[in-house]
Amino acid sequence: MLLLEPTSWKDYELIDSGGYEKLERFGKYIVARPEPQAVWRKSLPDKEWERLADATFRREKGKSLADGNERGQWLQKPSMPDQWFIGYDYKGMHLQFRLGLTSFKHVGIFPEQAENWNFIYNTIKAMKTAEPKVLNLFAYTGGASIAAKSAGADVTHVDSVKQVISWSRQNMEASGLDGIRWIVEDALKFCRREVKRGKKYNGIILDPPAYGRGPDGEKWILEEHIAEIMSLCNELLEGADSFLILNLYSMGFSAVIAENLLKDYFPDVECCEYGELVIPEKSGKRLPLSIFVRFVRK
Repeated sequence: MLLLEPTSWKDYELIDSGGYEKLERFGKYIVARPEPQAVWRKSLPDKEWERLADATFRREKGKSLADGNERGQWLQKPSMPDQWFIGYDYKGMHLQFRLGLTSFKHVGIFPEQAENWNFIYNTIKAMKTAEPKVLNLFAYTGGASIAAKSAGADVTHVDSVKQVISWSRQNMEASGLDGIRWIVEDALKFCRREVKRGKKYNGIILDPPAYGRGPDGEKWILEEHIAEIMSLCNELLEGADSFLILNLYSMGFSAVIAENLLKDYFPDVECCEYGELVIPEKSGKRLPLSIFVRFVRK
């Protein structure tokens, strides 16, 4: 099992974590927000957090620490904008992300995914297929989509939230890219239809939430639907010159569960990587943020 950390990133830094919170720098702005995984004590005193933070998220009363989509509001210093941009560079990949303070504590990017962006870029660049087709499901603001596009892939980006699709398009355009296919739809419905059409992809990226809703109110519950979508992905993925990444944020899941899912639905895959995506902080602690499993078929 692997513990993967993002490579050097000048526009992002985890400064401190603890007390169910994390203190992060995105570009020149520092934000403090909830983090249910940070069960240990902070390394820095609260007064230092208050001094450093340009914006601090405060959840609504009665919301659980474990609620990944807790609502609340940001307390901002006068110099803190509602939106700003940061960059990410790796080899020939030069990405730009528009960040923003949302009412659900998110800022529009999951920094630990940078390691997967590198994997996507390297894998696509090494493929024999000219302009390989890549499907990004539950694609959020499109970090993986623009990484794949930057590497030369034909990318289909699927998310159920129209506003998030618009955000993804801004990231694509800010990165100097174009041509991503945007689909506002429930991921399960889309995959079922693609299987009926006989479609195939060289790469599939899945980043499903624990809970969610489609554009027509469809319920997504990870434990109930992960088996079907993995089965559909098995039918959609090319047998050779292909790759798959499954990323999970559910706190009840371990990396071994992700590995077992892959072995169950892709029994022909001989070798895969699985583990946790973590971010180190200055004190030496590492904050675990998601689990993953991924493979490449030559």
